[in-house]
Amino acid sequence: MSGPDASLTVSVVICVYTEDRWEDILAAVASVRAQSHPARETLLVVDHNEALRERLLKENKEREDVRVLANAGPRGLSAGRNTGIAASRGEVIAFLDDDAVAERDWLRHFAEGYADPAVIAVGGRTVPIWASGRRPVWFPEEFDWVVGCTYRGLPPGRVRVRNVLGGNASFRREAFDAAGGFATGIGRDGDKRPLGCEETELCIRLSRARPDAVLLIDDRAVIHHRVPEVREHFAYFRTRAYAEGLSKALVARSVGADKGLESERRYATRVLPAGVLRGLRDAVLARPGGAGRAGAIVAGVLTAAGGYAVGSVRARRGGASFSVAPVEGGAHG
Repeated sequence: MSGPDASLTVSVVICVYTEDRWEDILAAVASVRAQSHPARETLLVVDHNEALRERLLKENKEREDVRVLANAGPRGLSAGRNTGIAASRGEVIAFLDDDAVAERDWLRHFAEGYADPAVIAVGGRTVPIWASGRRPVWFPEEFDWVVGCTYRGLPPGRVRVRNVLGGNASFRREAFDAAGGFATGIGRDGDKRPLGCEETELCIRLSRARPDAVLLIDDRAVIHHRVPEVREHFAYFRTRAYAEGLSKALVARSVGADKGLESERRYATRVLPAGVLRGLRDAVLARPGGAGRAGAIVAGVLTAAGGYAVGSVRARRGGASFSVAPVEGGAHG
């Protein structure tokens, strides 16, 4: 296992959209500035919120390593990321959620992955910070992706994967030269329906453009992601699972169900049944939340399947689509 390349330059992109997360944004930036493998720069991309942009400019006016930009594309996370990519100067572009903090060696573990020239993307492990102070007893770890975190079923260690997870991920610059940027019209748009899958679609597109490319997840590259109280409730769980189904239908329509659902088949046929059995066993043993977790897994699967069915019909009728544009700019060295 090679050590990190100390000369590797990394730009970190943090997309922000609301002043409600002001303290979280400051904490995210501070965690990047404290990295053991220093970031070349931190790019704060503001999603069509002029008051927030001006406030961040004032906050960071003395910092040469922090740049504040306006999203140059349509509203939403994908266009914000593309704006950051285009403006960045690093050889690698890393992405951190605006309500997350990275552990000190986050970028160092990313850099270790890139010691292999075949590696074109490296993701990490995202740990939830529950607003209530503890995981809801009914909330299954198999569904932690609902709150943007690493879920039970992903293999441990540093492993090859189909796709990295967007809130804790990095890519070589040439990944975007080869495949274009994040697709707009598929992912998050502020507080609207919590769609996702934009990083899945990008990674599949990237693997098609560069069949020899290696994508990794290293579970030592850890960030801690805040889960607000509203997302600890079953109503959000159900809404997010439905939205995931809608998004997966778009991806499958674009790249084909074989690739679009490759990882999901193993998850649905092995990981989730094991989770249901574990929950039922805990219920028999009178452990808290066992029956709730088993029920939530079944409900989550059915809800996501419903979203996928609706999304498939919409995609066939041409009522749902997304677009991919090349990412312009970016001078590195």
